[in-house]
Amino acid sequence: MIGQRDTVNGAHFAFTDRWGGVSAVPYEELNLGGAVGDDPGAVRTNRELAAGALGLEPDRVVWMNQVHGREVARVDGPWTAGAPEADGLVTAARGLALAVLTADCVPVLLADPVAKVAAAAHAGRPGMVAGIVPAAVDAMVSLGAEPARIVARTGPAVCGRCYEVPEEMRAEVAAVEPAAHAETSWGTPAVDVSAGVYAQLERLGVRDRRQSPVCTRESRDHYSYRRDRTTGRLAGYVWLD
Repeated sequence: MIGQRDTVNGAHFAFTDRWGGVSAVPYEELNLGGAVGDDPGAVRTNRELAAGALGLEPDRVVWMNQVHGREVARVDGPWTAGAPEADGLVTAARGLALAVLTADCVPVLLADPVAKVAAAAHAGRPGMVAGIVPAAVDAMVSLGAEPARIVARTGPAVCGRCYEVPEEMRAEVAAVEPAAHAETSWGTPAVDVSAGVYAQLERLGVRDRRQSPVCTRESRDHYSYRRDRTTGRLAGYVWLD
């Protein structure tokens, strides 16, 4: 259920795998995405199960409607009128978990344990190119965070060896983020979004960075849109004591 977890000075980071939930095929088992065609009741139960495994109250987990952009929404408490369209969330509220959904894109979790500011970002190829990661860090800085103190954890995502794209697309992405230039294991043009995110964090001055070794397309323990098309969504969570 919780595939990876880390705690740094009161800042908590966690990423799910696909197991331990109640969703049926093709979403089996722990699908946390509410817009992929799964039964809403199953998704609700899965979110409750995942929150419980992390010691969180489900109503203290904040989600967003992700659109592959660079908008970052500030969160002070649970939404009262529905989640906004955004690909980043930032908060200075303790005990409030920010959640990001992925199934090949890079989930980016950030926290400054000193300033008590946390952020979560959804960095797919379009979002990485648009600058969602710098936007999330800027939003944290506006609340008192300092890049040198930020702890960054990126979760399971499709790797550069598996993310095949047309040559023109690779060139367009690499023109914005050279570190994302990649080649598949079978020798065709590819994009490495995780490498691009990692390079952006480094340039922003984020020193404490850790990248998951899991490729979602290669791992049957994780959802992958590129592999399966109709599938569930993983989640990354970040919160402060």
